[in-house]
Amino acid sequence: MERRLSEWKAELERIWASHAPDFAEAVRLAQQIAGASEEETLRHAASQALPILRSAAHPDAEHATRDAARRRLGVIREVLSALTTPQFGKRMTALKTLTPEERSRELLGLPLGRRLTEREIHRAYKLLAKQAHPDAGGNAEAFLELAAAQEALLNERRKPPRPYRAS
Repeated sequence: MERRLSEWKAELERIWASHAPDFAEAVRLAQQIAGASEEETLRHAASQALPILRSAAHPDAEHATRDAARRRLGVIREVLSALTTPQFGKRMTALKTLTPEERSRELLGLPLGRRLTEREIHRAYKLLAKQAHPDAGGNAEAFLELAAAQEALLNERRKPPRPYRAS
């Protein structure tokens, strides 16, 4: 499949690079991609491009039609590029789920990496509660979530630290 994608990409780049693209050739390529690609997004992009490419392939096609066809070719080109570009790092790994304390901090807009004072927690809650309170035009559910987040953080703050045990 990788080889086929790179062949399609090379062929599309050749069509794209010419001053006056051969839209009949582009129709043939889009039909091939729409019929044979295993990637749903690529198949969809090619099948969506086919009608305008066919219109642009006529010798008496208007300039606007040819411009629209070139834009559709650009969409196929972008999808092919995204599929063939190597990806490095941890892009495909699952996102870390937040702990309840981290969710509460995020909800109140507080930093994650340090111990918070009660005053910081209360100040952040007050600022957001003014907007979220139902009497101020806010949502009751959002207000209750803010109150629960504040309470959870204050309870966590008031807990005595766990003693250190060397193993």
